[in-house]
Amino acid sequence: MKRYLAAGTALAALIASTPALAQTSQEDLANLVRAQAAEIASLRERVERLEVKRIAQADAAANAAPQVAAAVPPAARPNVVTAPYAAQLAPPGPADRDIARVRAAATEAVGGTTEWGAGLPVFHSADGQFTFKPRGRILTDVSTTTGSKDDGRNLTTTGMRALRMGLEGTVGPHFFYQFETDFSENTVDVVTAFVGWKNRIAPGLDYDVRAGHLFNDRGFEGSTGSDSTPFLERTVVATAIIPQRAFYGLGVMPRLFWKTGHASLTVTGDRIDGDQTTSDNRTVLARAHWNPIKSARQVLHLGVWGFDEMLQPGRGTLTRNTVIGGRFNGALRLSTGTITGGTGTTGYGIEVGGYSGPLWIMGEAGERHARLDGGRPDFITRAWSVSGGWFLTGDLPPYNPRLGSFGQPKVLRPVFDGGTGAIELTARYENLEFTNIETPAQGWAATIGVNWYLNSFTRFQVNAIHWNTENTAGTYVGKDDGQTLSARVGVTF
Repeated sequence: MKRYLAAGTALAALIASTPALAQTSQEDLANLVRAQAAEIASLRERVERLEVKRIAQADAAANAAPQVAAAVPPAARPNVVTAPYAAQLAPPGPADRDIARVRAAATEAVGGTTEWGAGLPVFHSADGQFTFKPRGRILTDVSTTTGSKDDGRNLTTTGMRALRMGLEGTVGPHFFYQFETDFSENTVDVVTAFVGWKNRIAPGLDYDVRAGHLFNDRGFEGSTGSDSTPFLERTVVATAIIPQRAFYGLGVMPRLFWKTGHASLTVTGDRIDGDQTTSDNRTVLARAHWNPIKSARQVLHLGVWGFDEMLQPGRGTLTRNTVIGGRFNGALRLSTGTITGGTGTTGYGIEVGGYSGPLWIMGEAGERHARLDGGRPDFITRAWSVSGGWFLTGDLPPYNPRLGSFGQPKVLRPVFDGGTGAIELTARYENLEFTNIETPAQGWAATIGVNWYLNSFTRFQVNAIHWNTENTAGTYVGKDDGQTLSARVGVTF
């Protein structure tokens, strides 16, 4: 492999320094650029395959003879054994630095580079000061419900969970930005849209500050993107213990990162809208997570979060219709009936979980108090859930220790390279209740599922849900239960 690296570096230097290049035609130059790009792509593919093979060999050696590994000095052990994080989240190693040197030489020669990662190109400027990457997300669902005593709930529907287009980029080492628009309801909806600044305070202590339309940092699944959740819909803790403005708000969010966790503080107004005739509602939200155990194949996750929301007079509608058995059945909800006169909400929650090898588990619980005018008691929402998964193919769960949430998996044997992909079995139980109101409601759902990740950004998901509801308001009153079968194909760029 060193011969390939030397050849790539020499070729780049030759292109940059040879005077005769000035006399080369545009067509010849284009051919040289294409040849260099192909060489870099081939080199990257070879290095990645070698890294996967090295990690697999290290894991096998560690599992087969742990006493031998313990006898080897730490400095001599493979990174996958001693690194305090999941393998797919390791920092750049020697192979990555070699690729970077080849890329830098080619960039200097041709004035910029383009590489392909996660399905879309990433553009780098010649001086390394600018990067730009398109973003996209396509999540297509189908759902069918049976067993309800009310025929109006026994529906078969389809829908787009997400249909996003966007971009992200950097300017220099500190400034970054991101923008995404969603078209899933056949309307234009601006979701993530912010600019940010990041820097290092000290070794192992970093920060960033983002300003714009921001996604909540609230709970484990509440902080996980819709394209990364292990189930088709987030847990009821994420969907019910939430500010009235829901998942997004326009404001500022500073975040602090250390080796075993992070903390964030968010201050926002409303979502992006066209109403500037009244004051925005105000939401203050904070979250912190800590990994007291953090090794190559084991992580313990602990988290706490809370928010306080002030609602402007006349804008305090607190009516809730919360998903309990599938997003794409509008008749299948846990409902409160109409609740007006809200003055604010306060919510809080905890997270406890982690993973060991291919097995993960996560428990979440939360409570929300919605304050009502006229001296009425608080409207209270309580929710909790326990979730788990097991990768049959031995892949590690896609846990992101920097953010304390799930991300995209690092599939060891992608289907497009002739492998099996990653296959995961999942299960979840969740419980939700609305109390202290004239029309209370309660419900629960039990879900089993299977996820097949073809590679790190393409997946198929199937969820089978048994749900139980008891509403005292709305169209479907009384106790009811049934089954919902849902499936999804998703691609994230």
